[in-house]
Order: sequence, then structure tokens, then C-alpha cells
Amino acid sequence: MLKRILQIAFVAVIVTFQTGCLYMAFEKHGGAFLVSVTGEQFVHIPNDQWDSTNNAMVYFYRPDSRWASEEIDAPSVFIDDHRYVSLRANGFTWLEMAPGPKQITMRRPIGLLLGFEGIGSFSLSKIVDAEFDLEAGKVYYFRYSEIQAPSQPNPDLDPEDTLAQGDMQLVSRDVAIKEIVKTRFIENEPPFAKNSAGTSIVEQNKKDAYEKEKARLELAKEEELEQLKADGHWKSTKWYWPFGGGPTKRTEADIELKELEKERENYLLALAAEENKGKTKWWWPFGNKQQEEEPQQEAL
Repeated sequence: MLKRILQIAFVAVIVTFQTGCLYMAFEKHGGAFLVSVTGEQFVHIPNDQWDSTNNAMVYFYRPDSRWASEEIDAPSVFIDDHRYVSLRANGFTWLEMAPGPKQITMRRPIGLLLGFEGIGSFSLSKIVDAEFDLEAGKVYYFRYSEIQAPSQPNPDLDPEDTLAQGDMQLVSRDVAIKEIVKTRFIENEPPFAKNSAGTSIVEQNKKDAYEKEKARLELAKEEELEQLKADGHWKSTKWYWPFGGGPTKRTEADIELKELEKERENYLLALAAEENKGKTKWWWPFGNKQQEEEPQQEAL
């Protein structure tokens, strides 16, 4: 049996190099049967503990049920293709996110394959794969239950919306608050239930948004270049000379790419400056004693 599992795992790795990402939840996919949820009972994260002006707070929860409590493998929640938590019975967790569009995906692993969830676009069990848009300052609730549907539909969603049907739904606060208060926080519990939720993923969101926009603009640039060639706005060179040549007009996408890269560079510089504020320089061995003393002198 072990030999067969290793053979399948080897084939999966080979296929991954040819088709895309390999999704494995090894050490992370344990269900409530293996690891029950024992964290603190639900309370909202206070507004002063997250940036409630510029970001959004997103809660994920799963009502308790006999079926869920006997589950060996819990499904994994992904945001923009990053895995954060396996949603176990009677549990909740949260993520602080940057505003804007996000992709939520939920995959169920197969325990005999050590948490194998899929390869590339192929998934053994994809519970949901949908885009949702976040607004700054708002709080959202995702509910997962394979036993019972929400008591009421979300009035903010079209009934045909993917997140308004199925086992994983985006529910209203009125629906969520009656159930989520009974759940407990999903702790990070190795070796079977490791997770990286219950935190801010704002910086990852911003990085993902930048990379998506960059990819979109690079594709648009290629299309514009092809059009410029077709319209005759292209300077050719001799076949034996590899340098020079190219478009005689600058593409709009190229201009936007330069602006995007400059915005990202400025943001990273500002972020680094903020992180380094108040830190001791490597060449100054005395800490920030002077900075600490100044307020005391002013008070005197």
C-alpha cells in the first residue's frame, strides 16, 4: 500500500512540472475527528486591532454537525491561490484583507494521498471557486456546511451568484451571528492541523494585485505591438544585425506598466521606511536612548 502511495505521489510531482501547481495539504488537512477545535469561543476582532478604515475583515466559520465532527480530512480555504486554513467542524477563523477583488477556492483533500488536493486546474473535489469583491471598512462572513443551507439568502447577492448557493456561501451578518458565536477559534495545531489564518494578509493581497495587473498589461502590450506591426508602425533592421528595430510608437500598455512599477517601488520604499522607523542602526551600539529620553525632557 505504501509503495502504491509513493508511486502516485511521484507521478503527481512529474505531472506538476508539466501542468502547473501541485496542491498538497500534508500536515494541514486533519478534520475534527483527528483534531477537535478547542480555541477561544468566537468574539469579533476589535476595530482598533485591525485597520478598519482601509482594509476589510473576513470571517470563515463552520457550524457543528455530527457528520463534520467525524470528518478525517477537512477542506482547505485558498485566497488568490494561497492556502490558509482547513475549516474544521465547530470552528472559525479570520483574515484581514486589502479591498478589491479576491478569488476564494475551497478544495477537499484525499487523506490516503497525504493531503493531495489537485494539480493545476484539476481538483478531486473543488467545493467553490469564485471571485468576491471587498470594500474597505466592511466585515464579511463565509459559511461552510455540507448538512444545512443558511437560514436566509444573502440580500446583497444575486441568487445565481456562485457564493449564494452550494456548501460555501457568503452570508449576511444576521445569519452569521446566530451561528458563529457558537464556534471556537481554529488554532494552529501540528502535526495534522497546521494553518496560517487569524492574521493580516494585506501585504500578500497587494503583491498579488500588482502581479495580476502587471501580467494583464504585459499581455496588452504584446497585443498592441502586434497591431502596430500590422499598421506599419514598425522599424525593421537588416537580417544580419540583431540590434535596433521595433515600434515607432510607444504602446499605452507600456506607459501604464512603467507607472505601475514606479507605484510599486514607491510603496515598498515607504513600507520599508515605516518598518525601520525607530530601529537602531547597525553601526550604533547604544540603541535609541536619545529618542526615549526626549519625551521625558519635554515633560519636565
